[in-house]
Amino acid sequence: MEAVAYLKYARISPRKVSIVLDLIRNKPVDMAAAILRHTSKAACEDLSKLLKSAVANAENNHNMDKNRLYVSKCFVCPGPILKRIRPKDHGRAHRIEKRTSHVTLVLKEKNS
Repeated sequence: MEAVAYLKYARISPRKVSIVLDLIRNKPVDMAAAILRHTSKAACEDLSKLLKSAVANAENNHNMDKNRLYVSKCFVCPGPILKRIRPKDHGRAHRIEKRTSHVTLVLKEKNS
């Protein structure tokens, strides 16, 4: 049995999110929450909310034990890119790409 939580259209680059996801992959839930709390990255705030949501899904929807949960899978996919224009010198314009992310977090119970 596994519990899943999704975060869609997060206004942060997938590259920045994947760095933090690598820190919490295959860790117990309480250790992953501690890592997110004490890491100074922009993605940590959104990912900690997502982790709490996944734990709530596991407890309420699947009757899983919170103390035996761990992060089995977590990955990020790029979302739509917001394209903006930045004025430059001599009448030119450069494109600014504001990237978005879709994050998936899967929790499982340890068998032992």
